[in-house]
Amino acid sequence: MTVHFPFQNSYSALPDSFFARVAPTPVAAPRLIKLNRALAVQLGLDPDLLETPEGAEILAGKRVPEGADPIAMAYAGHQFGQFVPQLGDGRAILLGEVIDKDGVRRDIQLKGSGPTPFSRRGDGRAALGPVLREYIVCEAMFALGIPTTRSLAAVVTGEHVIRETALPGAVLTRVASSHIRVGTFQFFAVRRDTDAIRQLADHVIARHYPELLGNERPYHALLAGVVARQADLVARWLLVGFIHGVMNTDNCSISGETIDYGPCAFMDTYDPAQVFSSIDEMGRYAYANQPRIALWNLTRLAECLLPLFGEEQEKAIEQAQEILGAFPDIFSKAYQAGLRRKIGLFTERDGDDALIQDLLDAMAKNQADFTLTFRRLGDAAGDPAADDARAQFMDPAAFDEWAKRWRERTALEPQTAAERRTAMNAVNPMFIPRNHRVEAVIQAAVNNDDYAPFEELVKVLAKPYEDQPEHAAYADPPLPDQRVLQTFCGT
Repeated sequence: MTVHFPFQNSYSALPDSFFARVAPTPVAAPRLIKLNRALAVQLGLDPDLLETPEGAEILAGKRVPEGADPIAMAYAGHQFGQFVPQLGDGRAILLGEVIDKDGVRRDIQLKGSGPTPFSRRGDGRAALGPVLREYIVCEAMFALGIPTTRSLAAVVTGEHVIRETALPGAVLTRVASSHIRVGTFQFFAVRRDTDAIRQLADHVIARHYPELLGNERPYHALLAGVVARQADLVARWLLVGFIHGVMNTDNCSISGETIDYGPCAFMDTYDPAQVFSSIDEMGRYAYANQPRIALWNLTRLAECLLPLFGEEQEKAIEQAQEILGAFPDIFSKAYQAGLRRKIGLFTERDGDDALIQDLLDAMAKNQADFTLTFRRLGDAAGDPAADDARAQFMDPAAFDEWAKRWRERTALEPQTAAERRTAMNAVNPMFIPRNHRVEAVIQAAVNNDDYAPFEELVKVLAKPYEDQPEHAAYADPPLPDQRVLQTFCGT
């Protein structure tokens, strides 16, 4: 049998100004190294066929499947605050769209599949390391319950790409609700193409916000919908210690999914100013800055939509500001509610926010591990004698002082200690993609063609809220000589 993709393409039916038609560049000797079989089934694909040599050729871009309409999408974007009027898919090609088992339209895109008209003198290729990093982290985010793009497959190409040195080439097959970004709207706004902005907005509403069809003010409602999803998304990032690393407007998805895992990372010790990205020299996208940057990005989207709000510019600006003004409250409610759940509070009382902030302040001062502090707090909720949370603090007395107040507060809740521990463990992961673990599996693959560590890490991260005693070492923070201080974009 031949590999069949039930493509139903809508984006490529938009005007030619939205994209460039371009086929993937064939590679020498594609070899499948990882297929996400469960996701393949969800997409209506046959995983057994995808694991054949023909499947590997499709997933590497060497063979274009029937029904595909390969395109590179056009977009612009603010990169570290500086506007670039034309970016676009420089190393990614959208093969087409499928309707998954839940009736959701999903893009299937090859990342690292060769140059496009938007490559800006780049080779359009991807190295193996960044492909593995994106596969690991986005699938971990999915398991953590955070809206995200997904990884269907990773393929090595049999060719090398030249970065600082020669590295194995690879292609990631990425799946997304769509790849439409704030920067997609900016591409047309800078060209004053209001008709295209309207077409794009109508497409987004039909695809991602169908409940707005027939709304009296659909474009106002669209902005409000994107604001709400982004506020909730960034709150979820902070609750697991995730740092995106490159929150440019071209990496801000209109659907509300996390997209583009370049120099991303999860914190070990808690530090609100934490930055890992080697290109974020000024800390623009530091951990605690992410809500502010999300609002900044959304303001750029609002600017693009203003012509659709009405002819009176001042009134349109006022309306946009009112919609954007909802972001802090939506974010704060989602974030604070998440923090209450993380410390085992099921009701809201005066003083809760201060109690939580005092814990965070003590964690920062004492270099406490973010993930393990909250996870071990669940153990302390179930057993007052458990001291693993206390052990995360350089000065355990700082935890003791806070824990006394916390126990007084939890005593006002109706749940039993066992119920509280279960609920806390359901929101506080044991396992995250720790940077040193990710780097170790990348080095094993790149240097030794050894994918066993990669496979095991992916397996562990698929169940982040389970104890998995046989894999307990994956929960450990890095030793001093294992710390990863910088992550890299990989382009």
